[in-house]
Amino acid sequence: MQHTTLILVLLALMALAYHLGRRRARAVAGAGGVRSLHSLPGYYGLYAAIWCGLPALLVFGVWTLLQDTVITSLVVSGLPESVRALPEARLGLVVNDIRNLAEGNIVSGTVDARMQAAADHYTSLERISWAALAVVVLSLAGAGMALAWRLISPALRSRNRVEAVVRYLLVTSSTIAIFTTVGILLSVLFEAARFFQMVPPSEFLFGLDWSPQMAIREDQVGSSGAFGAIPLFAGTLLISLIAMAVAVPVGLMSAIYLAEYAGRRFRSIAKPVLEILAGIPTVVYGFFAALTVAPLIRDNGALLGLDVSPESALAAGLVMGIMIIPFVSSLSDDVINAVPQAMRDASYGVGATQSETIRQVILPAALPGIVGGILLAVSRAIGETMIVVMAAGLSANLTANPLESVTTVTVQIVTLLVGDQEFDSPKTLAAFALGLLLFAVTLVLNVIALHVVRKYREQYE
Repeated sequence: MQHTTLILVLLALMALAYHLGRRRARAVAGAGGVRSLHSLPGYYGLYAAIWCGLPALLVFGVWTLLQDTVITSLVVSGLPESVRALPEARLGLVVNDIRNLAEGNIVSGTVDARMQAAADHYTSLERISWAALAVVVLSLAGAGMALAWRLISPALRSRNRVEAVVRYLLVTSSTIAIFTTVGILLSVLFEAARFFQMVPPSEFLFGLDWSPQMAIREDQVGSSGAFGAIPLFAGTLLISLIAMAVAVPVGLMSAIYLAEYAGRRFRSIAKPVLEILAGIPTVVYGFFAALTVAPLIRDNGALLGLDVSPESALAAGLVMGIMIIPFVSSLSDDVINAVPQAMRDASYGVGATQSETIRQVILPAALPGIVGGILLAVSRAIGETMIVVMAAGLSANLTANPLESVTTVTVQIVTLLVGDQEFDSPKTLAAFALGLLLFAVTLVLNVIALHVVRKYREQYE
C-alpha cells in the first residue's frame, strides 16, 4: 500500500509538472505567441513531466528490486553465529519465519525472544527503507521538475527530446521482451538437457508408453518409469483437431455472415454476444464438459451400441472448440472488414454475385489475417489444460478413437509439477522436456503460417 501511495503521489507530481511546463512555455513565448516556440506547448509539458517522473521511477524500480535482498542480508548479519552457520535451506526457512512474523503471518515453528527481536529488526529496516525511498523519489521528482522548468525556452527542441525518450522506452520494452523470451527458452533448455542425460532422447521422442512414476529408493516397489511422449502428443493432436473442426467452420462462417450479410442492428447485438464466449473462465467450460457434454455423449453412444469412456477426447474437443470460436470469428471479422470496399465494388461491377465476391475476392485478400486467427486458435487449443483435465482425463492412451480417454502435453506438465517436487528426478524434469518439445512444435506452426501468409498475401492500396 505504501508503494502504491508513493506511485500515486509521483503521478500527481508529473501531472503538475506537465501543467507548469505548458504554462512556462506560453510565458517564455512572449509577444510572438506559440509560433515563436520550436514545439507545441504540450511537448514542453511532456518534457517537464519526463524530467519529473522518469529518474524518480527508475530509482523506485531499482530500490524496490534490491530492498528485500538488502534487508534480508542485514537481518541475517544480526543473527547469532549458530544460526548463520546453518545450511542454506535451513537458514532460508528461518529467514522466511522471521519475515512472516514481521508481516503478521503464521510461522512454522515456535516464536522465541531471538526470533521476535529479528522480526522487530526486519520491521524497523522496512520502515527506514520506505522513508528513505519516499524522500529520495520525491526529492528527485521535485529537482527534475525545477530543472525542466528552468530549461524551457523558445529554442528548446522539446518535441525532439520527448520523441527520443519515447523511442528509447520502446526499444527498451522490445529488448526486455526479447530477453524474457530467451531467458524462458534457456531455462527450459537447461532443465531439459538434465532430463536427457537420464533418459535417452530417442526413448522420449519415439517411445509409445508414458508412465513417469519411478521408485525413489532401491527397496521401494514402483515403476521404473516410461517416458515416451508420443501418446501425449497424439492426445494433444486429437483433441486439437476436434476443437478446430468445430471452431474454424463455425467461427469463419459467423465472421462472413456478420461482415457481409448481417444488418447493422443485428451485428451490434450478435458480435458482443459471440465474444462473451471468450470471457467465460475455462473451469466453467470444464464443468460444462464434465457434467453435461460427456454424459450426453456417453448416453447417446450407449444407445447406438458404442463403448464410450466416461472421459473422452470428443467431449473435451467439442467444448474446447466452442471456447475458441470467438478467436476465429472476431479476428476473421476484423480482417474481412479491413478489405477495401473498392475491391467489392469492382467485383460487383464485372457482374459477380455477392457469394462469388466473397469466395474469389474477399477471402483471398483476407487470407493472411484469417490464417493468423486460426493459428492463434490452434495455439489456444494446444495450451488448454483445465477442460482436458475435467473432460478427457489423465490417461496417456495412444489411440485415434475420440470416444476413449486421452491426455495432453500441458496436462502432464501440470501433473508432474504439482506439489513439492525435487528437481533432480526424471519424473519432474520430464515436464521441461515436454515444454521444450511443445515450444518446437509451436515454432513450426508459426513458420508454416508465415509461409502461407507470404505465399497468398494480396497487395492492394
